[in-house]
Amino acid sequence: MLDQAASLRNLVKKVNDKDYDHKVKIITVTSGKGGVGKSNFVVNLSIHLQKLGKKVLILDADVGMGNDDVIMGIASKYNIYDAISGEVDLNKVMVKGPLGVMLLPAGSGICDFSELGEEKIQIFIKKLTYYKEWDYIIMDTGAGINRTVLGFINCCDDLIVLTTPEPTSLKDAYGLIKAVSYFKLKTKAKLVVNRTIDSKEGIKTYKNMRAVSKRFLDIDLDYLGSISEDRKITQSIRKQNPFTILYPKCKPSRDILDIANKVLGFNKNDNGLGVDGLFKKLFSIFS
Repeated sequence: MLDQAASLRNLVKKVNDKDYDHKVKIITVTSGKGGVGKSNFVVNLSIHLQKLGKKVLILDADVGMGNDDVIMGIASKYNIYDAISGEVDLNKVMVKGPLGVMLLPAGSGICDFSELGEEKIQIFIKKLTYYKEWDYIIMDTGAGINRTVLGFINCCDDLIVLTTPEPTSLKDAYGLIKAVSYFKLKTKAKLVVNRTIDSKEGIKTYKNMRAVSKRFLDIDLDYLGSISEDRKITQSIRKQNPFTILYPKCKPSRDILDIANKVLGFNKNDNGLGVDGLFKKLFSIFS
């Protein structure tokens, strides 16, 4: 599935980091199955990071099924394919969301980046190197286990896996973590448990997952936090207004804030790949 993994690791060594004073942190957020609230988590985490003084770009990598723009309540006329193909300027593709969070929409019909050709991809990479103001790029992948999702996992600095306490969600999350371990893409991952009754359920879910992962997999699983079940989340989606904006004092908003603070903490002394490093790794997956 990932014959390109070895070449990706070799490519990283060739990236000249000396040309970049500021390294953006790349975080991939993924899940073993759909419907666990991944995109909603990405959007609201990004908003809180922006509130905490960081500049964030969301890359909606859920190819053909991206809905971050809907959750944010913004219109996205173009998508990443338009930017890479050169048909539309990158400034027109990126759209500004709440509090200045930027979004690079997924759009639809993006099946194989290699169809665009290496020259267009390189031009796109060069354009992105002009943007050095971001502190974080958060990649919202599609759900499940496939080459594209594993590719995005491979080219990030930090991996966050989102699950719920439901057995089916936990089984699929474990399967994803198992694939990450099998292909040696990451030695560490962070777990977020969504839709919990209370914090105790989140901790219990994490401990069970960590025990199984520690016994059978070669990966260190850390706990990033849980997000409480709340009907305000559903209401905010229907209103296309993120719940951290619409209901800033609700329990899920406070939960996301705690997670955002932890994200800032575990990235405090670590240098990221940078925009150039990210996309050189990313697009080699599809070549």
